[in-house]
Amino acid sequence: MSLENHGTGDTAKPTARKKWFSVKEAAAYLGKSEPTIFRWMKDGTLSFYKVGRATRFSKESLDAVIEKTTGSREAEGVLARCAACGHSGMMDGQLQSTGRIYFHPDKTRFWTLSDSMVRVRAKACPACGFIQLHADTGKLGRLHAADGESARED
Repeated sequence: MSLENHGTGDTAKPTARKKWFSVKEAAAYLGKSEPTIFRWMKDGTLSFYKVGRATRFSKESLDAVIEKTTGSREAEGVLARCAACGHSGMMDGQLQSTGRIYFHPDKTRFWTLSDSMVRVRAKACPACGFIQLHADTGKLGRLHAADGESARED
């Protein structure tokens, strides 16, 4: 008997119940081996549920393991749309203060021959007034401390 129909006594198609995955199904869903699933469980990378002696995974916990890397073309498309209403006519501009607004990362590479201030651009949506801030991704990438590299905290 599946977890979806447990205790209902009927064999009809379940209605909007949570889909549970076994270890084997989770491995197939993620395209990984079962030993990798067990290692992720042990490391705390993958959330799981125990139902008696059975181990089960929710679709949400499996999807949370998947990391998305956004390509530059997709990122440019996102920049052109309002995050609040989806309007496509964003207006470029700057936020005014006593000068330009900069982003200063908490952790940066220790040896960089430049300052760690990252320029921030602003775009405003003429339809809803929402203001989006965008940092210079090139400079952020140069400042970001890679794994195993020493970082300085400011």
